[in-house]
Amino acid sequence: MEARDTTAGALVSSDGEEQTAKKDTPQIQSKMEKIFGFRKEDLTSWHSLVTLLNRPTDPASLGIFRCLFGLLMVIDITQERGLSHLDFKYLDGAPVCRFPLFNVLQPLPLDWMYLVYVVMFFGALGIMLGCFYRLSCLMFISTYWYIFLLDKTAWNNHSYLYGLIGFQLTFMDANRYWSIDGLRRPSIRNAHAPLWNYTLLRTQIFIVYFLAGIKKLDADWVEGYSMSYLAHHWLFDPFKVILPVELINLLVVHGGGLLLDLTAGYLLFFDATRPYAFFFVSYFHCMNSQLFSIGMFSYTMLATSPLFCYTDWPRRFFARFPAFLRAILPITSPDPQPSTSCVYNSTQSTSTDPQESPPVAKAPKLRLKHKLAAIFTILYITEQLFLPYSHFITQGYNNWTNGLYGYSWDMMVHSRTHQHVKITYKDGKTGDTGYLNPGVFTQSRRWKDHGDMLKQYATCLNHFLPRYNISDPAIYFDIWVSINERFQQRIFDPRVDVVKADWSPFRPSTWLMPLLVDLSPWRTKFQEIEGSLDNQTEIVFIADFPGLHLENFVSEDLGNTSISVLQGKVNVEIVEEKKNYTLQPGEQIKVPAGAYHKVYTVSEDPSCYMYIYVNTTEAALQENFTKLYELQERVRNGTETEPLPPELQPLIAADGDEGSEVNATDPIVQLFLKRQRRMKEVKKRREAGALERLERFAVKKYYTIRRGLLMTAIAMRNLAVGLPPLEQLTREVAFANMKEPQADAKQDERLKDEVDHGEL
Repeated sequence: MEARDTTAGALVSSDGEEQTAKKDTPQIQSKMEKIFGFRKEDLTSWHSLVTLLNRPTDPASLGIFRCLFGLLMVIDITQERGLSHLDFKYLDGAPVCRFPLFNVLQPLPLDWMYLVYVVMFFGALGIMLGCFYRLSCLMFISTYWYIFLLDKTAWNNHSYLYGLIGFQLTFMDANRYWSIDGLRRPSIRNAHAPLWNYTLLRTQIFIVYFLAGIKKLDADWVEGYSMSYLAHHWLFDPFKVILPVELINLLVVHGGGLLLDLTAGYLLFFDATRPYAFFFVSYFHCMNSQLFSIGMFSYTMLATSPLFCYTDWPRRFFARFPAFLRAILPITSPDPQPSTSCVYNSTQSTSTDPQESPPVAKAPKLRLKHKLAAIFTILYITEQLFLPYSHFITQGYNNWTNGLYGYSWDMMVHSRTHQHVKITYKDGKTGDTGYLNPGVFTQSRRWKDHGDMLKQYATCLNHFLPRYNISDPAIYFDIWVSINERFQQRIFDPRVDVVKADWSPFRPSTWLMPLLVDLSPWRTKFQEIEGSLDNQTEIVFIADFPGLHLENFVSEDLGNTSISVLQGKVNVEIVEEKKNYTLQPGEQIKVPAGAYHKVYTVSEDPSCYMYIYVNTTEAALQENFTKLYELQERVRNGTETEPLPPELQPLIAADGDEGSEVNATDPIVQLFLKRQRRMKEVKKRREAGALERLERFAVKKYYTIRRGLLMTAIAMRNLAVGLPPLEQLTREVAFANMKEPQADAKQDERLKDEVDHGEL
């Protein structure tokens, strides 16, 4: 709310006729009214509060936001909502484990799921155009929330925010400005919108910023452990000129993120600080769009910033355009017409002679819908302030983070790495045990971190495994996680059959292992140890509970692996040798490669130890690559006098013609040339100009959207006239899957080491 909103709108008499305030009548505003846009008296009674929330305001800013939000959601549907790959996610008949919020909520058949997306698409399009606005909002939010609640693995804060904004817009008068509805219905065209429309949206965005900042007051964020890897991104290269990476991580990434979130809402609210807020907020969101794969979130937040400006800013902005464009641009007339959604101050004279006694304000008459709008505004804001701290109610979702991550605004506060995931099943009849590939029957990885999803996954596995002659299986999970650079430790008790384990959203999960926060100070020591190692040596820090053991297999590539104890007491069993070794703090033992071993925690307190290993196969490969590169350089500068053997001749051919494919018989040379080609491609992409980058981006998005629309058309045809012959359907899907002609499949592969890092 701004000071300009205080005098927005005309004064309307009790019989509904518009009157204008006399220009020569001074309007004295209090200091509070100048700063906040309302007086203290507006909050002293229910009547005055309802009048304030329903005060007439210019609909221009709200209309522009509606248009931008609808446009962004149209784009979002084909991308982050998944229209372009919907057939991969909801393929009919596929044995897939799903993770809805409510287990009774299941996806429709594939063609009907496409219809759901069509309804959501036209709803978002209708919001953007302001066409059949209420119906469009209902079409959008009903299908959007269905998709959102259908899959907890896709939950995040910004997707939750889209649903909230769509819900708010359903009740607002956002189609009063620059809308098709306004062309169809002159009575609402350019009509006032009540102040509570802006109040809700501004408060919602303030909550997103401020509570995200409050959540970042967590010790891990303040100490720089949550997002430490971000400091190495190229976006922070300008800061590296004056600061070391460690200070960039602490001051810029974590300190800057905390400060911006805490202050952005306040800075956007006040006139004096708003220009600075626009700069920093825009810079922040533009960086986020490059740092993270978060779809339209950065652009949506940029679209919300003008909501904090004076509500008539679009009129003043579009008035600067040439006159011949006015026909397609929004209205620039400064006089919105009255609306029944608003409450207007009425006046009456106390004397028959208006010169003797000036008119005085008369208490406006409130309708039921005005009171309901005020109640809705207050209840909604209260609920949004309470919900992020309601995790004492939904205790079943508390798994080292508070509650359902997607509505807490604790964005990027926690980072996780997984080192070891093992799923064991036990046949209920025969007692036979076996192991499952982690992630079997599911397309998501997020189940590894959440007890509610783990319960759903175990129940699903219990349902599918009997198809493979495994009767009444018990399912056990051994999952090791490091949160915010702590020790790798178990998150769930590996001795509990999760199929039969009790889980409730209102009770803590007894089979959730506690986070070993007492060991957090070790993180400083980790950095010292890692700094003392060479580039080829890797290290993993492990913490385990008394009475439990880690069964581990060391890959044959890890030819130099040892266990060193940091705290507590462990017993190391070499399975093949049938030998046991007891280790105290400071002691170390080498474990054989290509074999199993077990590490038992035999101390009364948790044990802490570390694996130190070298990928000897990869080290040898890197050494060969170095020699080949040096040889290639000698050939280039003419210092190599010896003739190359036939297996090394491709080095010369590849150097002479970068665009040609070179056949190499030696596998090491083949891998070396493949890496060189890929590195050249990466370098070429990074050094590409702005136009080339824009073209590449546009082409990629075109084929993504193209596939979504073509597959949708196929599904709609199937619903209308039935399935075509299989050969025809195959051709249609192949046409939809067509990629850009110049794209090589190899270009889409990530550059990675040909010998992967062995996972302990």
